[in-house]
Amino acid sequence: MDQITRAGAFRNILPNLRAFFGDSAALAVGLTFAADSLMFGGWVTQIPFVKTRLDLDDAELGLALFGMPVGLLIMNPFAAWFLQRFGLIRTTVGSAVLMAISFVLPLWMAGRLSLFLALAFTGAAVALLNIGMNTCATNIEEATGKKIMSSCHGMWSLGGMVGSAWAALMIRLGYFPPYFLTIQAILLVVVVLVWLGPALARVPEVRQEEQVGSRFAFPKGDLLLMILIGACASLCEGVAFDWSAVYLRDVLGAPEQVAALGFSFFSMLMMAMRFSGDALIPYFGERSLLYFTVLFSVGSIGWIVMAPVAWAGIVGFGMLGMGVALAAPILFNAAARVPGFASGAGLASYATFSFIGFLAGPPAIGFLGERFSLSYGFLVVAVLTFATLLAVRRVGYLR
Repeated sequence: MDQITRAGAFRNILPNLRAFFGDSAALAVGLTFAADSLMFGGWVTQIPFVKTRLDLDDAELGLALFGMPVGLLIMNPFAAWFLQRFGLIRTTVGSAVLMAISFVLPLWMAGRLSLFLALAFTGAAVALLNIGMNTCATNIEEATGKKIMSSCHGMWSLGGMVGSAWAALMIRLGYFPPYFLTIQAILLVVVVLVWLGPALARVPEVRQEEQVGSRFAFPKGDLLLMILIGACASLCEGVAFDWSAVYLRDVLGAPEQVAALGFSFFSMLMMAMRFSGDALIPYFGERSLLYFTVLFSVGSIGWIVMAPVAWAGIVGFGMLGMGVALAAPILFNAAARVPGFASGAGLASYATFSFIGFLAGPPAIGFLGERFSLSYGFLVVAVLTFATLLAVRRVGYLR
């Protein structure tokens, strides 16, 4: 690709962002993504607090964290029914409210079983919201021709960065985590019901024959390859979400308020890359950028494992955010284009199975961390991610 074409791609970044923020429906969807990760970011920075308060080792924490993927697996096959029964907008708004409430529950639990159950409820709420908000983004792209998926995922990264940084500040000021996260959730519920819900009403609903089918689509062929790629990319994200603060504190010796910055840097560079994605993806191509995702993510994990001090680890988590940034927007769009499924069923199937890497992988790292070390667990993630290069080469329906 010549330099003029590449320069044109980068010149389109700002116009694309202006178009995104100037479209009320697109912005409402993006803010829904941000609301999800705002609570997610607040939760992940509190994992060390929960681990200490309940006196959990890495394996026990990993087992509790399996609650989220359990909730995900229970909910996702029923997501299509919710969309058909209640409509896309009401399902998205309702699941956003449940999501905000659910992220507070784990901080108030008194034991391992109750923590597991609370996280299972959180996983179910997040799964339903994940389908709803990505379907909203897909509908806008199909109805208007505007490319907004990567920018919406950029808003998700922005929310995670703000949520984790805010939580780190509250920790530094000495506030009790369950209190300030509960207040944050209450305020978010009010915003969703009073403002975000009416704004989302501008998102076009798909016609009945285009809605997600009531039957769950089991993945096969190219969709299965996409899921393998997405699961490993999500696993890399899960490394930062669930283990960045713990790794920086327990392995590299950072204080808790500094350890929380690992996820902030991860989200910051991920956000920058995703906000550029809607301009870069059409020029460089989905397949080329997936190659970049795999190789840069593997290199970033290697950097983290080799980091001798906390600041170097924080830089490594930032690099990891840049590496994995475009996998989700590319693969969500590609999954929606796979033939052989009812419209939307491919996206729902991809979301179900690829998100397992995000939620189930980090608990598995906990078991490896307890048996060997967290560094060893991170290296296993790097090896699995590198192995997806073959899948990137073979998968079709990439533009």
